[in-house]
Amino acid sequence: MTAIPHALIFDMNGTMINDMDYHTKAWQRIFNEELGGNFTWNEVKAQMYGKNPEVLERVFGPLKFTEDEKTELSFAKEKRYQEEYLPHLALLPGLAAFLEQAHQLAIPMAIASAAIPFNIDFVLDNLNIRHYFKALVSADDVLLSKPHPETFLKAAQLLQVDPVNCLVFEDVPKGAEAALNAGMPAVVLTTTHQKYEFEHLPHILHFSDDFTDPYFSQLLK
Repeated sequence: MTAIPHALIFDMNGTMINDMDYHTKAWQRIFNEELGGNFTWNEVKAQMYGKNPEVLERVFGPLKFTEDEKTELSFAKEKRYQEEYLPHLALLPGLAAFLEQAHQLAIPMAIASAAIPFNIDFVLDNLNIRHYFKALVSADDVLLSKPHPETFLKAAQLLQVDPVNCLVFEDVPKGAEAALNAGMPAVVLTTTHQKYEFEHLPHILHFSDDFTDPYFSQLLK
């Protein structure tokens, strides 16, 4: 991408906030303590993408739980996650300044996440950043999860920007793959996965630990 992007689309968990270990911990405790599993940390971490019911289906099979049970377990997991993460809730270093820079330039921004609205509201309202985002796409707004492109394409549609002119920020390979499938370039925050895990994806412009990298201030100039 040689020009300033026309829109910025952010995944949330692990991309805007460094919280994926808290999601993994909450699921691992539910899997093992409440559902009788014996899953290692790495086994649970590998499932940390997509909607909560999909996580349960991948781990326990599609017939283990009713829809109501999946909803109940999902909400219990999110309550546990929020209680443990709230004292640590913070934007990644440099992101507050980057959001303000984009806002001052009138670049439209969206969140496109597999999180449920309950978690998106938790982040936006506790950090007081809701005003930066013209569009929010949650797990409840799509039929098909990442790596399907629906989440990102819907965000672009809501922002009224051609997908090719959007820039996606992601932290997991499946999310970055969704950006590729949507025809969007991506920047990867290496909060939860290493650079080598994205080697098969040709559309990634940059890797960074956080938003203090000089790349981000230059991106909007």
